[in-house]
Amino acid sequence: MTVLLDRPVRQASARRDPFIDVLRIFGMALVVLQHWSIPVLAYDGARLATGNALATPGVWVITWISQVMPLVFFAGGAANAISFRRAAGTAPMWLGVRLRRLAWPLLPLAAVWLPLPHLLATLGVPEQPLETGAKLTGQLLWFLAVYLIAVTATPLLMRLHERFGARVPLVLGLGAVATDLLRFGTGVDSLGYLNIVFVWLAVHQLGFLYRDGLLRRPGVLALAGYGTAALLVAFGPYPGSMIGLPGAEMSNMAPPTLAMLAVSAGQIGLFTLLRPWILRLPLDRLVTWAGPRIMTVYLWHMPALFAVTGIVVVLAGVETPQPFSGGWFAGWPLWLALLSLVMAGLLRAFARFEEPPALPYRALGWGAALAASVLVGGALLTLTVTGFAPGVAPLLAVAALGGGLLITLPRVRNNQPV
Repeated sequence: MTVLLDRPVRQASARRDPFIDVLRIFGMALVVLQHWSIPVLAYDGARLATGNALATPGVWVITWISQVMPLVFFAGGAANAISFRRAAGTAPMWLGVRLRRLAWPLLPLAAVWLPLPHLLATLGVPEQPLETGAKLTGQLLWFLAVYLIAVTATPLLMRLHERFGARVPLVLGLGAVATDLLRFGTGVDSLGYLNIVFVWLAVHQLGFLYRDGLLRRPGVLALAGYGTAALLVAFGPYPGSMIGLPGAEMSNMAPPTLAMLAVSAGQIGLFTLLRPWILRLPLDRLVTWAGPRIMTVYLWHMPALFAVTGIVVVLAGVETPQPFSGGWFAGWPLWLALLSLVMAGLLRAFARFEEPPALPYRALGWGAALAASVLVGGALLTLTVTGFAPGVAPLLAVAALGGGLLITLPRVRNNQPV
């Protein structure tokens, strides 16, 4: 990767970067489009069967673009670098602000989904489809759990970036290499979860390099990344798909692999190469509208899918046609239209919770900031594993989430904030 780096060229100022805003919105839009398009659904009166359209032979190559979490982590790294340098105050205070923005929109999601499975069960909704929806709603939070690691580590990573520059993602990349060698050499698959840190923090760190104008040869990065990924898939133990597929022996995503890191480099190089053309597109109105709603869309697009699935598949008995057949393509626009209609209602109801309330928040020290981060992270991890299916775990997770937010709230004495 060193061939891609040149003398620093300062990337604009501490203001927002429209390219990063576009990447975030594009990435989230593609996540939603993919999640809405790939389910293959059938209901036999008791169980909801769920398949994946991308399991169709040969279609996996789409995932080298459609798996956009690398772009989201890259954009997050650049945005964190911009906001960290712009922030007034200490690093713990910056972390407190980021925690509130990350955790606050989860409260209405929890307020709806903790009682909803119980309510729907009393109305006669079958147990298995209901449990599937409740679990998957929480599993989607894996991204926020991992991103929280990157946010919490940003003050340290920024210090390393200022001192060592491109050597930081290089070392993290070597960590990913060592992890996969150990994983496949020992046969202990759980070792692969170390790459949650190595792979995603390396991608996040590339956002720092972009912010400082150090990604000077994006075309080379794109070719090197995608070329390395092709070699790893052709001659290594890695599957071609960059998302998990039913029946596959392993996934490049859970945990992330060296092949995922290579595709990440390819995507970042490709889109950075296209940056001048992207910035010429008339996207200002879209960015202005979508920016304040992006977290709401992410949190609620799967509940929208479950609502439409319940009506169309479970109640009406309409199964998904053979993926990529004529019937599939014919019904796809109507399917997306129904989902968009439901999503519009959810946005009207919940987008108002995107921004934390403006309160005289207390100044945080590192102890309080890290405690809040651990509580919020533990809540996200728990919900990723258990979802909102009835049980004690989701209740404990939401309590931890609230506790993390309370740590950052103002202290009040005699009705006066201090």
